[in-house]
This record gives sequence, C-alpha cells and structure tokens, in this order.
Amino acid sequence: MAKWKVAGVNFDHIHMGDLLREVHNHPDAEIVGICDVDPGRMQDAIDNFGIPADRVYTDLEKCLAETKPDLVILCPATAEHADWVERVAPAGVHVLMEKPFAASIADADRMIAAVEKTGKLLAINWPLAWYPAHRTAKRLVDEGTIGDVIEVHFYDGNRGPLYHLADKVEVSDEDVIKGKPHSWFYKESAGGGSMLDYVGYGVTLGTWFLNGEAPIEVTCVMDEPEGLEVDEHSVTVCRYKSGLSKFETRWGTFTDPWTLQPQPKCGFVLVGTKGTISSYDFEPHVTVQTRERREQHTVPVDTLQAPRRSPVEYVLHLLESGEAISGPLDPKLARVGQQITDSAVLSAREKRTVRLLP
Repeated sequence: MAKWKVAGVNFDHIHMGDLLREVHNHPDAEIVGICDVDPGRMQDAIDNFGIPADRVYTDLEKCLAETKPDLVILCPATAEHADWVERVAPAGVHVLMEKPFAASIADADRMIAAVEKTGKLLAINWPLAWYPAHRTAKRLVDEGTIGDVIEVHFYDGNRGPLYHLADKVEVSDEDVIKGKPHSWFYKESAGGGSMLDYVGYGVTLGTWFLNGEAPIEVTCVMDEPEGLEVDEHSVTVCRYKSGLSKFETRWGTFTDPWTLQPQPKCGFVLVGTKGTISSYDFEPHVTVQTRERREQHTVPVDTLQAPRRSPVEYVLHLLESGEAISGPLDPKLARVGQQITDSAVLSAREKRTVRLLP
C-alpha cells in the first residue's frame, strides 16, 4: 500500500496530467481517484496511468468520500480556484493548487482561510519554481553573489495555451483556432488572458528573489486583441524602494521556450548592488557578472536534489517531515504576488498607476 493517497480534481488546466504523472512515478504515492464533470477530459490520464474505472468520478463528494485522499491536486480555471478549495477543504485534505494562486486577493484569502480551518497544508504550484536555472539564481542571490537584488526583469510566455496538451504534446494551428472560442483561457469571466496566466510567475518568483519585499505602486498596460475578450501581451512595472522592476507576459512568442528559446528569451534577469544574473527557462547555465569578475561568465545550473525536484515530491516531503512550507509555493509569499497581480489588473483597467492593493 502506498503511504500517500492522492486525488486529482478538475481538469480545466492541462497541467493536471503533468502533476498526476509525478504521483504515478512517486514510490510512496498512489492515484486513488480522479474527478471531473466531463469524463472525456480525464481519458488521457486514465490511459497514461492505467487508472481503473472505479477510481474515476464525475461527482466530487462521492470521490472524496470513497477515496479518502491525503492530498487533493486542483487544476480549475483561475476564477474558480477559491470555490474548489472551499469544496474540498472540509474533507480534511491537504491541497496543491496549480498556478496561478487565484483570480483576486479576496479569493486568495478565502483559500487560505478554508484550509487554515482544517489545519492542513495549502501549496500553490508555480512550475517555473522548479526550473534548475531559477533555483540556481536564487541560491546565488542567497549567497550574496550579486549583493542585494534591486531590479527584477521578467519576460515569459509561449505560443499560446492551446498549442500544447499535457506533457507538452503539440496541437495544430487549425485546432488552436477552433479551440479559442471554447477555452476558458480566452474568457474574461474565467480569469483568462496572458497577464493572469503568466504574471503570477514573474511577480511571485520576483518576490522570492527580493526576499519578500513588496512594491509601492504598480503600472500595467495590456494589449487589446481584436475579437478576443482577454489580452495576449502585458507589461507590468513595479516601483520598489530600490527602484523599478518589469514583468512582461506574452502569448504569441515566436517559439515555445521548452522547444527553442524565442527572442526575447523567456526567464529572468536580476540586477543587484554587486552584480547581475540572467536566468533563462530551460537553459543549462545562468550567466553572472560581479564586481570582482565583470565579464559575463556562465555558471552551470544546480542538479536538483530530492525532495526538492518537483511539486508533488516536495509537498509529500512536507507532510511526512512536518517541515514548514517555504519559497514560491508558500501562500504567504504567493499572496504578495497576488497583491501585485490585482494591482496590475486595476491599473490596466483604469489606465493609470495605482498603489499596491492591501
């Protein structure tokens, strides 16, 4: 018998397949149930992981009652994150929510409150938090390699959320065009758009690089694509005590960064008081400048070590060890990112600079 029972609930986000694969491959975990109102959306997971019919549900309450999971992985549309946490939390389960945190600060606080009542763990997964380059950059920052971080520059995205399925299986241009009118990614009411999809990565990991510092004010501009309800390109500028940082999101990069880095490259550039670090998605090194060594030089990325190689492994380690959650998955840190996100939404809507929302 596996030590940890895990259920996957709501397949709105394609990352459910990736997270269930982690459970499937974990020696001490077992997929005890999957649940979605649309059975068709679960078929790939059923096939990939050999999930028997008696572990497949369309009714949430029945799934939770019969499988009694320790951990529930949630992948709903952004606008429904709080609703789903409030539905599963009373079952006394730990919750791993796939990014972003929530559609608003109010929803994020609802999620925190719902899980706090049960004494269980809430973790927010940001896939970029597991990229070796960004973890290496954070180690170098913590070691004082570039002094205090005073600027964070972030550019990230992909060709578009419908161009790939779980495990990065590619989709044709024709299918993408057909899918846009039906996808929650392109519906404003569901929390769609490149800004809400990607800025949370930048501002949450940016807060991590800045050791929890929050900005004073936020300015955001979004594009307004003809025929779409949501943006495909946004630029958010945050003013901190130390200066300005920029967070740019893009659906429509020339190539997907996991296949071939586009230009501009996807990832982070950090500027410190004593140097700089560029940390690009999927690259085998980071590039560093310091006062002692001003020319750009590469540092090979760290090899991630268990139990900090992936979200499921990390969360199950926390449950087993009793260690406190830290880093980007920590709701306290991610809430700062949500404050910035909400402020950016307000700024873009009102076309003005706003103070950071509380």
